[in-house]
Amino acid sequence: MLRGHTNRWGIIPALVMGLIAAVPGAKADSSVLERVVSRGELRVGMSGEQMPLNGFDKAGKPAGLEPELAGKLAEAMGVSLRLLRIPFPELLPALRQGKIDMVMSGLTITPQRNIEFAFVGPYFISGKSILTRSKELAVAEDETALDREGLRVVALQSSTSAAFVKSHLPHVKLLLTNEMEKGIAMVREGKADALVADMPVCLFAVLRYPELATMTLPMTIEPIGIAVPGNDPLLVNLLENYLEAIGATGELEALNRKWLRKDDWLARFR
Repeated sequence: MLRGHTNRWGIIPALVMGLIAAVPGAKADSSVLERVVSRGELRVGMSGEQMPLNGFDKAGKPAGLEPELAGKLAEAMGVSLRLLRIPFPELLPALRQGKIDMVMSGLTITPQRNIEFAFVGPYFISGKSILTRSKELAVAEDETALDREGLRVVALQSSTSAAFVKSHLPHVKLLLTNEMEKGIAMVREGKADALVADMPVCLFAVLRYPELATMTLPMTIEPIGIAVPGNDPLLVNLLENYLEAIGATGELEALNRKWLRKDDWLARFR
């Protein structure tokens, strides 16, 4: 949980509330934004186990690109930030039920998800890779080399990784897990031959467990964005403006360098 900050943006909740009141029908259409401003708190859901995108270190403190980016967005909105750790398959249901205001958890923007939820971004481009103990599998150039009978592949339930396995690897045995750490443990313990996940997650796992390996290049290109309720256009508009500003100032690029191109933070997890 992160609370308290100095607002460098000159944006205060009263101004945002004024914007809501000035738009005809905004109260009905923008209930989430109104709730955030009235509460003075932005509730962001993430799995907490997808480093370097999001995680919690040995001291229980949030770390990763997404917690920091969420903090900047909350600061811009003039509210405090509360991070809620929720298993990945339960994140979108929690958003649907109003338990959280948005999801930032390595969530790929897809047409299927966009039918119900709105997305802001992308703030990061990822791609699918595999985590494995097999050097043979790790040097595969594409998914065709992985699609074989008897191969046990694990992926997060309700993820695009699981959808990728179903559509591109029809001959493997798909094993589903609701936690990334359980999937990694299955590979390490020989209960699965490979884990399909976003490449940054695979790279971080290799740093933690040198006996594992991953691919050199991702098999797909996937835009990662912020999921918000689909009935709140003013919230989407506000977040789009803030995300564009964070990108224009170079802060988003700095976060990418810090968490995706360096590993000096790794000691916090060992």
